[in-house]
Amino acid sequence: MTDDSATAPAGSRRRGSYAKGLAKREEILTRALEVIAREGYRGASVKEIADAVGLSQAGLLHYFDSKEELFTAILRKRDQVDEGSFGEHDAEVNLTRLRDGYVELVRHNSDVAGLVQLFSRMAVDATDPGHPGHEYFVSRGDQLRAMFGEVIRGAQARGQVTDRVDADTLARMVQAVSDGVQLQWMHDPSVDMAATVAALFELLRVAAPGDGAPGDAAGDLT
Repeated sequence: MTDDSATAPAGSRRRGSYAKGLAKREEILTRALEVIAREGYRGASVKEIADAVGLSQAGLLHYFDSKEELFTAILRKRDQVDEGSFGEHDAEVNLTRLRDGYVELVRHNSDVAGLVQLFSRMAVDATDPGHPGHEYFVSRGDQLRAMFGEVIRGAQARGQVTDRVDADTLARMVQAVSDGVQLQWMHDPSVDMAATVAALFELLRVAAPGDGAPGDAAGDLT
């Protein structure tokens, strides 16, 4: 019986091996999300993740240069999954839809405490420019603020959001409140993260005359 892999062109074998490596890497990240969400950050050791995918610790780290790179890749995978569930891809998205999706994402985070712990711990460690996660956190923050800044600018132009503060600063405030309330929630799980973030958006809203809402004055952020 002929071994087709032995007679296949070298280029084909390399492509096949590369594809298998990518598939295994994706399997590792998907299972790692489940393990960390279930066991928490402290309980999700490299060994625990390796066991979940049937590898040794050395075998697992064959796909990643270090534990820090593994955890950074896990956070990237979480963002990918969250974007599919809560993301907004419409170029004409309004602030109401963006707000609603973001608040739902924050609410979802209370169900995956281990991933929130991982994110917060890595965010501190990655302030070091030499950390494997440094570029991830810088880029993620830039993209988040750019997205919110663009939508807030549009809402300001329509008179729906206060213009007393520029859109880029408001976008940074949204990020700061989101990250800060996560830390408070880890200290005290009774904190309602979603309600806190929703309240910030309410403060940005310009109230219609007689509405009594905070801000300056206009209803829905459409």
